[in-house]
Amino acid sequence: MENIRTFQTQKIIKFLTIILLGSILLTISAKLKIPFYPVPMTMQTFVVLFFGIAFGYKIGLSIISLYLFEGIMGIPVFSNSPERGIGLSYFTGPTMGYLIGFLFAVFLSGFLDLNKNLIIVFLKLIFSVSTIYILGLFWLGILIGWDKPIIKLGAIPFLPAEFFKILILTLLTKKIIKLRSFI
Repeated sequence: MENIRTFQTQKIIKFLTIILLGSILLTISAKLKIPFYPVPMTMQTFVVLFFGIAFGYKIGLSIISLYLFEGIMGIPVFSNSPERGIGLSYFTGPTMGYLIGFLFAVFLSGFLDLNKNLIIVFLKLIFSVSTIYILGLFWLGILIGWDKPIIKLGAIPFLPAEFFKILILTLLTKKIIKLRSFI
């Protein structure tokens, strides 16, 4: 009985460590950016999809939820914080739809059937990342007005880099999935 309790405690500690380190990695990926208006280009989408592939949707959702909670509570984890504000006021700015989209993308990428061929994996990752852009563009339209060139501002500049990130993840998926065996 004691061995079972020890094993469960070790597993919980391992999960919490992965979630905390994941939040830190996501913060670092937010700070390494190429400035664009109105939303900066970062490696966050790569890291979000990586978490889904590597750890599955449960741990992935936990990482993203912690990250969003930290940002809403005022810890400067988001891309342009603290320069452009912190907390809830920053969260509800132009990037909110994209940030919420992280939850959907990590969930969907966590369900990838990795026994499929590379084309199927690539298409599933495209679908996963599309949720980030759909929600991001929707919120951007609400925030700055639908009369503005929303797609031109919030998606088109990022698509070539997004394609490259997804291509790399697709090629590395079989190796990344091996991380699940450690948890």
